Amino acid sequence: MLNGSLYVLVILASLVAGIISGYIFKNILSEKKIKSSESLAARIVEESKKEAETIKKESILQAKENLLKIKADFDKETKDRRSDLDVLEKRIRSKEENLDKRLDALTQKESSIEEREKALIKKEGALEEKHHRLDKAFEEQKQKLETIAGISSEEAKKMLIQSMESEAKQDAALMIRKIEDEAKLTADKKSKEIIAYAIQRYAGDFVAENTVSAVNLPSEEMKGRIIGREGRNIRAIEAATGIDLIVDDTPEAVVLSSFDPIRREVARISLERLIQDGRIHPGRIEEIVKKVEKEVDQIIRETGEKASFDVGVHDVHPEIIKMIGSLKYRKSYSQNVLQHSIDVAYLTGMMAAELKMNVKEAKRAGLLHDIGKAVDHKIEGTHAAIGADFAKRYGENPRIVQAIATHHDDGRNNTLLGVLVQAADSLSAARPGARREMLETYVKRLEELEKIAHSFNGVDRCFAIQAGREIRILVENEKISDNDAVMLCKDVIKKIESELTYPGQIKVTVIRETRISDYAK
Repeated sequence: MLNGSLYVLVILASLVAGIISGYIFKNILSEKKIKSSESLAARIVEESKKEAETIKKESILQAKENLLKIKADFDKETKDRRSDLDVLEKRIRSKEENLDKRLDALTQKESSIEEREKALIKKEGALEEKHHRLDKAFEEQKQKLETIAGISSEEAKKMLIQSMESEAKQDAALMIRKIEDEAKLTADKKSKEIIAYAIQRYAGDFVAENTVSAVNLPSEEMKGRIIGREGRNIRAIEAATGIDLIVDDTPEAVVLSSFDPIRREVARISLERLIQDGRIHPGRIEEIVKKVEKEVDQIIRETGEKASFDVGVHDVHPEIIKMIGSLKYRKSYSQNVLQHSIDVAYLTGMMAAELKMNVKEAKRAGLLHDIGKAVDHKIEGTHAAIGADFAKRYGENPRIVQAIATHHDDGRNNTLLGVLVQAADSLSAARPGARREMLETYVKRLEELEKIAHSFNGVDRCFAIQAGREIRILVENEKISDNDAVMLCKDVIKKIESELTYPGQIKVTVIRETRISDYAK
C-alpha cells in the first residue's frame, strides 16, 4: 500500500514538474518570437523608409523632366506663333500698300470723271438747244404740210391706219385661203371619201325608248287590285322596284316612271306577270320582283355578250360586258346608247381599215367609248372619265382607255385612235333620224342660226339646211370681195360657237358670185 502511494506521489510530482517546465519553455519561446518580430518590424520599417526615399527622389526627377518638356513645348509653340504673326504682319503691310495705290488710282479716276461730267453737261446743253431748234423747225414744216395738203395730222394718221388695216386684212385673207387650199388638196378629199364610204357600208337600225313605260291592263277593275287595300300593293311595288307607279284616268293602262331604265324594265315585267297571275299582294310582289331582277340581270349579260360577239370584240371583262348590256336600257337624245356604241364600233373599224390601222383595237375602243353612261347616274363625273376609269380598272389597254377618256375633247391631247372614235361618235349621232328633238327647239335653233348670219354686213340671204347642220350664206358681190368672204366665214363660225348650243358641228358656206349679162345683136 505504501509503495503504491509513493508511486502515485512520484507520478504527480513528475507531472507538476513537467507542467511547470512546459510553461517556462513556452514563455521563453514567446519572448524569442516577440524579439524576432520586433526586429523584423524594425527592419521592414527601415526598408520602407529607404524605399520611400527612393520613390520620392524618382518622383522629383520625373517632375523635373516633365517641367523641362513642357517648357520646351511652350518655347516651340511661342516661336511658331511669332513666325505666323510675322507672316500676317507682312500680308497686312502689303495689303495696306495695295489699298494706298488703289486709293490714289480712284482719286485720279474721280477727278477725270468730274471733268467728263462737266464736258457732258456742256454737250447736253448744246443738244437741248439743237432739239429745241429741230422741234421748232418740225412744227413749222408740219404747219406748212397741213396747209399744202388741206388735212390735219390726226386725219392723216387715221387714213394711214385704215390703209394699213385694209392691207393687213387682205394679206391675212390671202394667207388663210392659201393654207386652206393646201390642206384641202391633201386631207379634205381623202377624209370625205373615208367617211362617205363608211356611212354607205353601214346604216344601223335606230331604237328610241321613252322615259316612262306604259303597262296595258285587261280591265279597269285591275287598277283597284294594283292599288290594293289602303294602297298597300302600290306601296309594295314602289318599295320593291324603286319606281313611281302612276294610276290616272288613262283607260286600261298604268304608267311606270323612273330615271333608272333598268328599274323601270324590272317593274314593267313584274307588273305584267302579276296581272297574268292574278295574285297581287305584298308577299307575291316581292317574290316576283326578285325573280325578274335575276332574269333582267341575265338578259343584260347576254345582251352585252351578243353585242361584243357581233362587233368582233373578244376577251372583255365580265363587269364591262355587264355595263355594255345595261346600255340597252339607256338612251341619249332619244338614241339608244347600245345601238349607238355598236354604230361607233363599226364606223371606227371601217375608218381604221382605210387608214391601215389596227381594226380590232379600233372596234374595241368604239364599242367601249360610252360604257360610262351605264353608271354615270350613280357616280360623279363625266361619262368619258367614268368609262375610262372602269376600263383601266378592269385591265383594258392604255390606248383604249385614252380613246375613251378623250372622245369628247377638243383634240389637243387626243391620239389618232381617239380622233377616229370622236369622228365615229359624231357620225352616229348626226345621222338623219338618229336623234329626235322637240320641234319648237329645232325651229328656234334654225332661226337663231340664220339670225347670226344676217347680223354681218354684206349678207344678202342665208339658208339653214341639212337639219341645221349647214348654213349657206349669199353675200352681195359689190360689198364683199373674195378675201372678205374668207374672213366673213371665219367670223360667222366664231359667233356661232360663242352664242349657239348645238350637237355635233355646223358647216358654214359663204357664196359670192359675179353675174355678167349682155345681148347679142
